[in-house]
Amino acid sequence: MSQFNPNPHGETGLSISIDNAPAEKIVSELQIGTDYLGVSTGFLTRITDGTQRIVQSTGDHPLLQPGEECPLEDAYCQRTVEMDGVLSVQDADASGEIADVAVETFGLETYIGAKITVGGELYGTVCFADRDGRTDPFTELEELFVELLAERIGKALERESYEVELAQQNRRLEAEKQRFEGIADASTDIIFRIDSSAEFSYVSSAVDRVLGYDPAGLVGTSFLEVFVSTDVEESLELYQRVQGGEVIEGVELTLETAGGEPRVFEVNAQPFDNGIGGEAGIQGVARDVTERKERRRELEVKNRAMDDAEVGIVIADATQDDLPVTYVNEKFCELTGYDREAVIGTNCRFLQGAGTDPESVAALQEAIAASESVSVEILNYRASGVAFWNEVTVTPVENAAGETVQFIGFQQDITARKRREQLLDVMNRVLRHNLRNKMNVVLGGTTGTTDAEQVVVSAAEDVISLADRARELHAAAQADRNPERVDIGDAFDDLQQQFADEHPDATVEGVVDTSRDVVAGSEVAAALSEVVRNALVHDPTDDTAVTLAAHDDGDEVTVTITDDGSGINEMERAVVESGTESPLEHGSGLGMWFVNWVVTRYGGVFQIASRDDADGTVATIRLPAAGADDDVLAVARRPTTLGS
Repeated sequence: MSQFNPNPHGETGLSISIDNAPAEKIVSELQIGTDYLGVSTGFLTRITDGTQRIVQSTGDHPLLQPGEECPLEDAYCQRTVEMDGVLSVQDADASGEIADVAVETFGLETYIGAKITVGGELYGTVCFADRDGRTDPFTELEELFVELLAERIGKALERESYEVELAQQNRRLEAEKQRFEGIADASTDIIFRIDSSAEFSYVSSAVDRVLGYDPAGLVGTSFLEVFVSTDVEESLELYQRVQGGEVIEGVELTLETAGGEPRVFEVNAQPFDNGIGGEAGIQGVARDVTERKERRRELEVKNRAMDDAEVGIVIADATQDDLPVTYVNEKFCELTGYDREAVIGTNCRFLQGAGTDPESVAALQEAIAASESVSVEILNYRASGVAFWNEVTVTPVENAAGETVQFIGFQQDITARKRREQLLDVMNRVLRHNLRNKMNVVLGGTTGTTDAEQVVVSAAEDVISLADRARELHAAAQADRNPERVDIGDAFDDLQQQFADEHPDATVEGVVDTSRDVVAGSEVAAALSEVVRNALVHDPTDDTAVTLAAHDDGDEVTVTITDDGSGINEMERAVVESGTESPLEHGSGLGMWFVNWVVTRYGGVFQIASRDDADGTVATIRLPAAGADDDVLAVARRPTTLGS
């Protein structure tokens, strides 16, 4: 209750007290206030969102009854909430503190009020008023009364709010406890609580099923007793971290069963406190992941095996349209030149290009559509645009229901083998073709010819020369591939010296417009020599002019060998460009095949054609280039196909 004591401590003073039921007591306090202050009306307001609502009141003023509302800007309390202390007015018309609209609306000449705060936030006001004005202003003691009343009401409301919240919290805690224990008993995971003494205060029944311990028997024992000795120190350190407020998730620890068997558990834990001075400590859940960890270990071994495999591996999702790639290993990236990020989510058809055989593509598509295994040899293209022969094997992977869910593809670079096969085929065709022609010459030359001996000797020399070329080409194919720096300037100098001796009437000039070396094998010198020799030998005149030139071209050096001879036969050019021989399209010798073999062996390109501006031939060789600081092995390229 509230009471006015005119002399509490021997002096005139005021004492106000409100118990823990403010809603009923506030009306009494308001009535005491009206009596003490000599006014007809007392009221308590609640102010929210710019609106004043009457919560409790005394007196008969119709606009100041519980539930009445008005905009705060039209109320006497507008100015009250703006002040830190008490607002008191003895004559509202003359005061200027009260808005005219408020005076017109409520008609109160006398007013005194103070704002109420709850938890530091504005709640409303407690006010006293009368329709009649006062002769004298309110005294300091009267203002103190109102100020203390506002403070006490605020505390009472705050206490009531706290008690309501506390009761709600208790109900929530009890419900949570019941729910927690219900879930815990039904869970296959071990749910636990550890108190501030590092002892179990609760363990779910799953501990019996999983570890063989009696749940009740663990309560009151140190949680460290269930850990294997090697994990005790880590477990204690984690306990201290959680006690300090940290939340841990997914930590793997090894617990020991009642029979002494170690089991791996994934542990999540966090601190808890019921907030009312009761139980506090750590609560968490432990899930047995022993089998899962073993499966993960096996999967990691398999994944590592795929990652480190010496063949390219691709996995595609058969459950989605267009079979998007979900995995590629490092060898695939190395083989194709594509980054993993560029491949994931795409279809492997990006490896196909202009030279890819449609029949090979169709064979792949048909087998995949039928969920069958298939193996094809197909011409694919690296990210650089360079072609390579790829042996692709695709196998479907089924789930337990027999549905194809993935396709796994194995990719192996077989360019070297295909090159050897092409080489043997070319040598076989050229040797048979030229040998047959020369034998016909021999047979014809021995019948009715005066120069029969010379014809036979010439034909034999041609056959021997062709055989020598075949041996050179075969030896080049069998030799180890050894990329190294080749100084193109030195190579030009050697060519000029060589052919100055062999063809003194011819002119061989060299122009080098690069400071970089080419990266190829030492046999590239023989390939360059073959191109120059071809130009000199096949020109019917002796004064052939050959120009050697080299210049930078991106990450390559381009070498051109231009002559003013009779030009190249179109069939010879087509054979070099396609990289193949056929019964209807074949070259007359092996020289240009040797050049093509050497250049493409080191990832280069060889092309030859008749000049557009004059008589003669221009041969173009492009090879990877290395500056002074470049690593040769980093610059070196894989062999490519024999076609340009």
